[in-house]
Amino acid sequence: MEAPIMMFDRFVRFAVERAKLHTSLSPVPALDKFRNLKSKDEKTVIGTVSYQAPKIRLLRGLSIDAVGSGGIHVLDLAVFSKPEFDLPIFCANCFTTPRISIVVLDLNPLYNTVEQRDYKDKYYNHLLPLSQKYSKLLPWGQEITSESIQFFSPVVIWTKYASNASQHEVLYSAFVDYFEAWMKMMDEANEEKDPAKILRNRNAQHLYLTWRAQKDPGAQILKKSLVGEHTAEDVVRNFLFYGVDCMRQDKTFLDYFPEYQLEDGSVSKKRSIAGKSFKTRPWDQNGNFIA
Repeated sequence: MEAPIMMFDRFVRFAVERAKLHTSLSPVPALDKFRNLKSKDEKTVIGTVSYQAPKIRLLRGLSIDAVGSGGIHVLDLAVFSKPEFDLPIFCANCFTTPRISIVVLDLNPLYNTVEQRDYKDKYYNHLLPLSQKYSKLLPWGQEITSESIQFFSPVVIWTKYASNASQHEVLYSAFVDYFEAWMKMMDEANEEKDPAKILRNRNAQHLYLTWRAQKDPGAQILKKSLVGEHTAEDVVRNFLFYGVDCMRQDKTFLDYFPEYQLEDGSVSKKRSIAGKSFKTRPWDQNGNFIA
């Protein structure tokens, strides 16, 4: 049987190896059961990594490499700080077929950068030149909903391009630079001692996890063809967005986003309720939201 190309393997290896240079990584025992995921078609390789560190609640990665299904390759890698720190969330979501690549690479803000300018100034202003460099090489990927935009930072890379080796190298370079930027933030971060501020950070991270666990489009790939609906739900809630069910138990998706509630009390499957989307980058050169 033909072996799949491990397209994002070096991305994951770089992240783990580089993180080890900055901090002391250790396994996350609660996630051990996800170490050996098997696909239903036996033609797809699913890889996972998960670690924690003194300042990191969770560094985790999921990669999918398929021979069948049009040669699909997926990377979902994220780093969440512990609630004692208000660090952004490192996020790399890449979906590649022989024809098209779709990418989100960002340091997702824990707090709204429009409403909290001090958070934008603290974490993003110095990264604007990096964003401007890669936004030219990896142009804006056309329409994206206003609901998704609220979880993006002024330095987000949201792009679509015809799959090719040269653009993949550009993407890898961007991944390296953004991951290094997050690691530097972590190195410089001071632990919060105020219980109220720690709780606020925890709640902000839980809101993010709740949105992603419910609306993340990558879950459909797992459900439809790779591991089945039940296992996919387990992977999404208890691996990719680990913490959504334990960081806070008094808030559900509809508590945070009541506009998605249907008449029968269930959650709408629509990605967008507002119906607004952004066809061009909605931040100016100074990182100010202009849409």
